[in-house]
Amino acid sequence: MSTIAETRKTAAAAAVVLPVLLAVSAVHLLNDSMQAVVPAMFTILEESLHLSYTQVGWMLFALNMTSSVMQPVVGSYTDKRSSPYMMPVGMFLSLIGMVGIAYAGNFWHLVFAVVFIGLGSAIFHPEGSRIVYLAAGGRRGFAQSVYQVGGNAGSSLAPLMTVYIFAPLGQVGAVWGTLFAAAAIVILLVLAPWYKRRLADWEELRAQRRSAAKPGASLLEEANHPRVKFAMGMLIFLVFARSWYHASISGFYQFYLKAHYGLTTQEAQIPLFLFLAAGVFGTFFGGVMADRFGMKNMIVFSICGASPLALLLPHLPLVWVYPVITLLGFIILSGFSVTVVYAQYLMPAKVGMASGLTTGLAFGMGAIGAVALGKAADLFGLADVMRFCSGLPLFGLLAMLLPTDRPKA
Repeated sequence: MSTIAETRKTAAAAAVVLPVLLAVSAVHLLNDSMQAVVPAMFTILEESLHLSYTQVGWMLFALNMTSSVMQPVVGSYTDKRSSPYMMPVGMFLSLIGMVGIAYAGNFWHLVFAVVFIGLGSAIFHPEGSRIVYLAAGGRRGFAQSVYQVGGNAGSSLAPLMTVYIFAPLGQVGAVWGTLFAAAAIVILLVLAPWYKRRLADWEELRAQRRSAAKPGASLLEEANHPRVKFAMGMLIFLVFARSWYHASISGFYQFYLKAHYGLTTQEAQIPLFLFLAAGVFGTFFGGVMADRFGMKNMIVFSICGASPLALLLPHLPLVWVYPVITLLGFIILSGFSVTVVYAQYLMPAKVGMASGLTTGLAFGMGAIGAVALGKAADLFGLADVMRFCSGLPLFGLLAMLLPTDRPKA
């Protein structure tokens, strides 16, 4: 009987649980939509509260540092003691942040509200990645891409929210973000019983594998291997460079479009939306292709392939901006989900920590870039900053140094 039960658990672990993947992807969409409210409000808040570019950078810093640096901490904790009910608590914190942004009276009130949104996101992401890991079966790239498509789709809503909500309603329009938080809490409460059962099965299988493993061959010791440490360090650096570039587009490119091409606030949202929406399709494409061609190959393609387009973007006539920024978003975000799966491949015994490092700490390092870019824009001009950022994807050439994940022939 015990053998039959173990066989069933192993079979369950090998099957893709698509309804669960779709549910957690939907929550990812709602969570990142709340995060997207912050950059979507920049042009509105700049006018209503008279913010400088440096203050805009500090808001991005507060959001990304809180949501990012806390992710490895949460991931490390939940690797040892995971709880299905942590995520609804995180969504409630984000709900408080939405209300805070809507009624903030000065810059510091805004920062305080943004911190609550960041904390909610920091709690959700490591646990969300763990659910995907448990529901993925043998198709890790596909599963992670489904999950990340939800997040990127949520981020891509920022320009649309600016046009249809924040431009007409102003700052108080942020209160509509509370609907995202409420919907996410309901979905997570429905998902919690499945997660609790699957987590118990997974822990039991891990315990059996540890007891059957040879001494000195534990996954934890493999994670401390110098080659694994080098690969993780390189991976975090690459995500760091990509995060700087992404911050320049999502946070400051709309100002560049207004200043350089004379677009209105609403018109400046169109190229930004094209970049983010194309990234949704690129994220799914990259995850599926990684299962076939390898994770390292997709990471190299996503960052290196975007370099020529990034270098061209600040110098193009307006008519060429639209197709180029669409293709750029597709290519550069095709490696977004793959980096998480690659980190989990390197650290299979520390799934939460691996997810937190790639989607958390590295983005926190990128948040420092947001402050630096804002300060540089105030000092040297936005045009020079955008030209500087166009060279950041060139660091993707270092991805060739990553160890291969493909089996040897």
